[in-house]
Formats: sequence, structure tokens, C-alpha cells
Amino acid sequence: MAKLLSCVLGPRLYKIYRERDTDRAASSVPETPTAVPAASSSSWDTYYQPRALEKHADSILALASVFWSISYYSSPFAFFYLYRKGYLSLSKVVPFSHYAGTLLLLLAGVACLRGIGRWTNPQYRQFITILEATHRNQSAENKRQLANYNFDFRSWPVDFHWEEPSNRKGSRGGPSRRGVALLRPEPLHRGTADTFLNRVKKLPCQITSYLVAHTLGRRMLYPGSVYLLQKALMPVLLQGQARLVEECNGRRAKLLACDGNEIDTMFVDRRGTAEPQGQKLVICCEGNAGFYEVGCVSTPLEAGYSVLGWNHPGFAGSTGVPFPQNEANAMDVVVQFAIHRLGFQPQDIVIYAWSIGGFTATWAAMSYPDISAVILDASFDDLVPLALKVMPDSWRALVTRTVRQHLNLNNSEQLCRFQGPVLLVRRTKDEIITTTVPEDIMSNRGNDLLLKLLQFRYPRVMVEEGLRAVRQWLEASSQLEEASIYSRWEVEEDWCVSVLRSYQAEHGPDFPWSVGEDMSADGRRQLALFLARKHLHNFEATHCTPLPAQHFQMPWHL
Repeated sequence: MAKLLSCVLGPRLYKIYRERDTDRAASSVPETPTAVPAASSSSWDTYYQPRALEKHADSILALASVFWSISYYSSPFAFFYLYRKGYLSLSKVVPFSHYAGTLLLLLAGVACLRGIGRWTNPQYRQFITILEATHRNQSAENKRQLANYNFDFRSWPVDFHWEEPSNRKGSRGGPSRRGVALLRPEPLHRGTADTFLNRVKKLPCQITSYLVAHTLGRRMLYPGSVYLLQKALMPVLLQGQARLVEECNGRRAKLLACDGNEIDTMFVDRRGTAEPQGQKLVICCEGNAGFYEVGCVSTPLEAGYSVLGWNHPGFAGSTGVPFPQNEANAMDVVVQFAIHRLGFQPQDIVIYAWSIGGFTATWAAMSYPDISAVILDASFDDLVPLALKVMPDSWRALVTRTVRQHLNLNNSEQLCRFQGPVLLVRRTKDEIITTTVPEDIMSNRGNDLLLKLLQFRYPRVMVEEGLRAVRQWLEASSQLEEASIYSRWEVEEDWCVSVLRSYQAEHGPDFPWSVGEDMSADGRRQLALFLARKHLHNFEATHCTPLPAQHFQMPWHL
């Protein structure tokens, strides 16, 4: 009877992974992408096959879940319609509550029938036995057996806790349960006395901003957190997860962040291979509709690096909602997991981000200054200009206030606090982070990210002459145009390197540098173009085109 109850209340089982190759399982070291043999059978062949009773009951419950999600998103309009028609009176609500209660009882009965179907399936009974044993005792053997199953991640046991590192227990500098530290925006009206009357006057605007951010704004900014989209992508996500586990020997783990959100991660270890880059870990930060199962993790994987992918809060197996504070909390526990559980030193960690993932990448760079490097692909400097592009002009004040107070993705401000190597990848046909049209390459907000970074690090170089030269170089939309501008100013790279190394040897590596202070205008132009070319690479593609492995390069450093 206890086992039957476990089957009724247990998670949905999606897949039972194929047995891994004996040699790979023994060494626990994945092969490089070039060495992975073609699978003899497709990953689709190893789906868990439920019995008829479980299958049909699951379909009914899944359909009910979709209808509930649609009802949830349309509830404001439904309530308004019912109110106008007079259906919200007590005489109408009571019968409706009876119908709702009857429907819930029917769904509970369907769930019990599903449990009976599971109970008659020896595969599910074996799975639920392993899951219960792992919850009681998280031994290495139990975890190894549980890793052979893909199931509803809410039932996966927690593998790493944000307070687990010993240096965080009782530490005042570490994160609290309220979250890690973020850079706060400047007040919109500086110097204004914050009296009680002023706070009352601003209250309607603040309430409006809160409602917009927590309803329309968050879902527009992170469409991957919408349940219906995730439901539609589920087969693709399961297939991508199977590829990472079965072909790349990936290891899934659940991390508990300081805000209580559970973060879904996947780790591929290449430290035992012949590839030297396998000693470095690339932590991947996905876009606003990206998942590690099918996202940018494929690029460093193909390049032979060890990779740690994770899903935003509210995406796939991760819980919560993707607001900036929750995003930073999630990134914090991911980095802590990489250092304290996976055993990578910060100097061996590279942060790689695509699109909106630049926020968490730059936060990690700011908060963990010893990491090796940061690579930002198709990212931007600030969210406000991009938000204003898609909203009516009459909403300008509301959009700006809402972004600054609730969705403040201040990538450039965070990146400027990182002292290490940085590489920006600009898509020359990007249709997402341009503020006009994709053909207008100068409206690409990646340009502003580069300029703000160079102006902070090399303020004496990025004066009028240097800034003008870099803007001309950024206008180039092809390699031929870039080379033409570069040769027009006769940039001597050896001279630029010697100037920078001499300054570094005399004044140290910390930015900002005053190099270029006593330099001629021609020298500043040369140095500015040299630095721009080293910090930004062009990729002739649209926003969502996967970055090829040959374009994944470590940033330049002296």
C-alpha cells in the first residue's frame, strides 16, 4: 500500500537513459566531441513507456494543466467579462464552486488511476524505489542510479546548498536570505527631499510600475519562463538533455540558492581528456528563451572545454521567477558549486553569455574578480533603450521607471567593475539588440557596451580622436571594411603592445589606466583601434544563429 501511494504521489518519469559505455562509466570522463561515436539508436528510443492506464491518465492531467495555465493568463479578462454580465453574484458563484469541486474530485480520481498504472509497471516501481532511497541517503551509489532517469525535476534531491561552503557560514560579506548584492540605480530626481508627501505622490507610479513588471514586463523580457512555451518545447528539451547525458556524460544537479529557488544545472567534465582546454570550465548563461538543453552550451562543448550549463529561475527544472535579484542569486550558487563542489579554481573559470545572459555574466565577473575571462555574445549595455524600442513613445516615462526599479539589467556598469580579459561578439545582422533596423549596425547596443568598457579602462585614449576612430571602425559591416579602416590609420600592433606593457609594468594592472595622456592624436587613434579590435569580434549572423566553435576564442590579454 505504501508503494502504491508513492506511485500516486510520485513524479512523472520521462526517460530511462541508455547504459553508458563501460570504459566511460569507469573513468567518469567524457570523450571529446570529435571522439564521441554516433549513437547506434536514437535518444528517442529510450523514452519510458508507460502502461495504457498511466498513459491516458497522464494525457488527461496534462490537458487539465494546459487549460489551467490558459485560464490563469486570461483570468483578468474573464473576471471583467463575468462582472459585466453579472455572473459574479453569490447565486451564480455557489453553483460554479460545486462544478469546480466536482472537477477537482474527478482529476484526483484520474491521478489515482495513473498511480495504479505506475504501480503495475516494474520500471516505474524500480525508479520510485531508487528515488526514495536517494532522498533517505544521498550516497554516491544512489545518486549514480538516480542519474539514469529523467523525471520531473521538482522531485530531484538537492545536491548543493548555497550555505555549504564553510567560508559562508556566519560570514557577513556573503549573501543573506534576502539575496546577493546588486548595483542599485541612481534616484531619478537627485537632490529632492524624500518627504512623506513626496512618497505619497510617487505611490501610484510605483504601484503601476510594480504591476507592469510582474505581469507583462517579466514575461516579455523572459518568454522562456511562460509555462505554455515550456510545454511546447518539452520534447526538444528532453532530447537535448538525453544528448548531454548519454553522449557527453553530463551530470545533472539541483542547487539551492539563497532565496530558496532550485536551480537546474548540467555539468560536462573534460579534465581527464587529452584536450588542454578541458582544464578550463565554461559557465554558460543562456538568453531570455534559452535553455541549457538546447542553448549556447553546444559552442564550448564542441570546442572541447568543460562546461556547466544552468537554467534561469522559472525555466524548465529551475523554480522561481527571473527577476534580476533572483538571477544574481542563481548565478552566485552556480559559481559556488563550480568552485567548492566541482573543484575548479576561479582562475580556471570562464563566463560565457549569450544575449540577456550578459546580466548574470557581468554580475559574476563583478562579484568574483578572480575568474579567468568573460565572453559576451550578442549582448547589450543597458535594457532601457531596447525596452523603449518596443513600447509606445507615450509610455517612455513608465517604461524607464519600471526597468530601473524592477528589471534593471545594467550590464555595462557591472562589466566595468571587472578587471580581467573581456571579449565581445557582435552579430552584424542582429535584429534583437538594435534600436532601429538590423541593417543599421551602429544602432547595435553591443557598440555601446564596447565604448563604455574602453572609456572606463582607457579614458585618456578614448578621447575625441580615439572615440571617432573607433566609431568609424564600428560602422564597418564586413571584414574588408574593417581592414580598410585599420590600414588607413596605419595601426602598428607591436608598438601598441609595447606601450601597454610598459605602462602595466610601471603602474600595475588595475583599471582605469592613464596611458595616452601625453600621446599624440595619431598615437591615440592607433591605440584606440587596436584595443577595439582586441575586445570585439564580428560574426556575420542574426541574433539567434548558434556561434560556431571556431568563433569561440579566449579574450585577448597582455
